[in-house]
Amino acid sequence: MPPDLKPLFAADSIGFPILSVLIGLPLAWALLLAFVRDPRAVRIAALAGAGLELLLSLAMLAALRPEVPGMQLVERAAWIPSLNAHYLVGIDGIAALFPPLTALLFCGVILASWTSVQAMPRLYFALLLALEGVTVGVFCALDLVLFFLFWELTLIPVYFLISLWGIGPERRFAAVKYTLFMLGGGIPLLFAILLLGLSPAGGEPGLGGLVFDYPALLERPLPTALQTVVFLLLFVGFAVKAPLFPFHSWLPTVLREGPTGLSAVLVGLKLGAFGILRFAVPLAPTAAREYVGLMVGLGLFGLLYGALVALRQSNLRSMLAFSSISHVGLVVAGIAALNVQGVQGAVFQLVNFGVVAGGLLLLTGFLHHRLGSTDLASLGGLSQPMPYLSGLFLLLGMASIGLPGTNGFVAELLMILSLMPISPVLAAVATLGAILGAAYFLRFYQRAFLGPVTRASVATLSDLRPRELVIAGAMGLLVLAGGLFPNWVQGVTERAAGAWVGRMTQEQPPSHH
Repeated sequence: MPPDLKPLFAADSIGFPILSVLIGLPLAWALLLAFVRDPRAVRIAALAGAGLELLLSLAMLAALRPEVPGMQLVERAAWIPSLNAHYLVGIDGIAALFPPLTALLFCGVILASWTSVQAMPRLYFALLLALEGVTVGVFCALDLVLFFLFWELTLIPVYFLISLWGIGPERRFAAVKYTLFMLGGGIPLLFAILLLGLSPAGGEPGLGGLVFDYPALLERPLPTALQTVVFLLLFVGFAVKAPLFPFHSWLPTVLREGPTGLSAVLVGLKLGAFGILRFAVPLAPTAAREYVGLMVGLGLFGLLYGALVALRQSNLRSMLAFSSISHVGLVVAGIAALNVQGVQGAVFQLVNFGVVAGGLLLLTGFLHHRLGSTDLASLGGLSQPMPYLSGLFLLLGMASIGLPGTNGFVAELLMILSLMPISPVLAAVATLGAILGAAYFLRFYQRAFLGPVTRASVATLSDLRPRELVIAGAMGLLVLAGGLFPNWVQGVTERAAGAWVGRMTQEQPPSHH
């Protein structure tokens, strides 16, 4: 049956367009906040919307059949017929964990912003909810035009959140820098999408044969020369958002100047790394195999560079920014290994970012809200007045450096093992990156949290409030659950990761159309 004759929503297996609801609910809720006047009611309404989104995303995950490697819960509707672009969303084992992670992180950010955001709370929470909706859209979109629309729409709320609620004196500069970087990264993505859509392989040349449908494009190998161009354009576009060295300089600026809640979202949800895994490599498999060296090289260089720069930081937010750059380097190297361990490790680590990096930044925000600073010069001996915050910060930090028993250990081990077949030397370099990660985290922790209290401002700090303890405690429990029961995450991703690798290793049919 031609796609346009299908019912508006062809939602398989549950008969309910759950992905459309997951994308649309936060957007609709953001509009509803315009009619709520009382600031406290705004906060409660925003949290109710985010909580409902979390419940629905868990229902979506429960409906997923992990033994099916392909796309599930697919919904299709005609959208822009003249471009042959469809409203097409679906989910597989690789993407399935990200909508619940997104919903959980936004619940945490809304709770963390409860008292710290006093100016224009309605607009702030509406922008957060809008960002949540389009972010879920990025993870679910299976039409490249639709994907690009969601991808670019993330820019608008982020720009206003940084420029209006940033905590640094140069927040407007940070907002403009972020926007310019993202618009710059969007240009190669748009070119790659147009090249894919216009490629005559399997269709009529010209506008009549446009194809933006991701599953259809996977079945339609591009000519080798075109693959190289498409791969490099996609890789660069996604590397900017990841951020991968040398496209990383926006992240430390935004984390230093922007609101900590938004910072937790930007380091917790690595849309750029997801894009490399979902689009850049599978849509140009022959070129990806040729450029494994480039991906592994950039990834491992970023891993070491981020860790070495993090060692020199005297501000907690800057240290976490370079830590994030370091960790995403290892994820890209794991993807580039093109084996099941690498893909499963990369997906596991991308999920971990939401819990670990997101949690660390929320805790940093609680600290900044109390002290007005996260510079080492203002810290020292924090564990005495704030034992709960210090303990949970240590637990999440241990996960970020891959301590056995935490979710970070399993993910890092899988990615390091995935590099062994390419070269044991690369695996050794990845291990060195993990050791440097331990060095910068423990060095900073010792100076900021341990030792005597030397400042009156630190001595009088109050520990985590019940609301903050709920957020940090939930992140801590997930760290331990992922470390002690990693089979559950791997069970979701196993078949989809196997299918992804199978597509990469099979011989591509000749493509000289």
